[in-house]
Amino acid sequence: MSSGATAEARSGRPRLGFLGTGWIGRNRLEAVVNADIADVVAISDPSEEMTSAARALAPEADERGGIDELLEIGLDGLVVATPSALHAEQSCRALEAGIPVFCQKPLGRNAREVRKVVSAAKRANKLLMVDFSYRYIDGARTIRDLARNGEFGEIFAADLKFHNAYGPDKPWFFDRKLSGGGCLIDLGVHLVDLLLWTLDFPAVYEVSGHLRSKGRRLDDKSRQVEDYACGEFQAGDCLVQLACSWNLNAGRDAVIEASIYGTKGGAKLSNVDGSFFDFKAKRFEGTSRGLLTDSTSDADWNWGGRAIVDWATRLAAGDTSFDREAERFVTVASVLDQMYGR
Repeated sequence: MSSGATAEARSGRPRLGFLGTGWIGRNRLEAVVNADIADVVAISDPSEEMTSAARALAPEADERGGIDELLEIGLDGLVVATPSALHAEQSCRALEAGIPVFCQKPLGRNAREVRKVVSAAKRANKLLMVDFSYRYIDGARTIRDLARNGEFGEIFAADLKFHNAYGPDKPWFFDRKLSGGGCLIDLGVHLVDLLLWTLDFPAVYEVSGHLRSKGRRLDDKSRQVEDYACGEFQAGDCLVQLACSWNLNAGRDAVIEASIYGTKGGAKLSNVDGSFFDFKAKRFEGTSRGLLTDSTSDADWNWGGRAIVDWATRLAAGDTSFDREAERFVTVASVLDQMYGR
């Protein structure tokens, strides 16, 4: 912990704490600093290296020894970017202390944990948001608006893919008790949320999933986590097919695609040349296609930080109350639970 008092926020600006400042935590911290709408007054991470890197972005922030010390200083919001096993407990503690929360995905390792956090936010009447960042890609929003306005007619099919050629670099990702699962909960959670959000969260049923590790099927008793997963479910009248993986021999760094097909047309959001950050959105009609958005030629490159900036902006405007949108986090977690067969 630093020897000085906790950094003072400028008048009227939310005072934020960051619990976990690894790569994703620092990336989101940087987005808040660049947006200049809130003050990062405290950070906490067990790694001196990670703490030093965060301090370079927010030099006035005090170092704290963990969640207990963060909750003592009267924050206006807490960002949780720790390993997945800690998300639910830490988010609940902050919410029960009356502090709004922005949490990395997954909010919990299963639907039970997610439901617990959402219930805590509801009881405390505090804003809870999860970093479902793909909702904030310009192309995703364009497709969602067209879909909800009926431009594609009745949407009856969707194909979702997220293949990461590298996989995670932290050991806890491969411990089912700590992570809740493998590539499905790590990558598939984004796809499930994006599709349901696009369709305005219709009822979901007939969920099935298949899990493999190094090419071999995993049984229910396996302690291994999957590095390849595929599944199906019905979202309203839409038949959804999903596939995701770590370390797949896909010929490029990443394959990230979300396609929807309707009676009047379709659309596809896809990454460009294996990039994790550049996306194009295209509209289909018969055998023709047209470009909707292209993040390689506009200002869409910084979409990854938009979710946390949205959360911080709401706090700055005094919008700190529970948002019923959070109840849909349980729906997403429930779909994954059923794919895992639990």
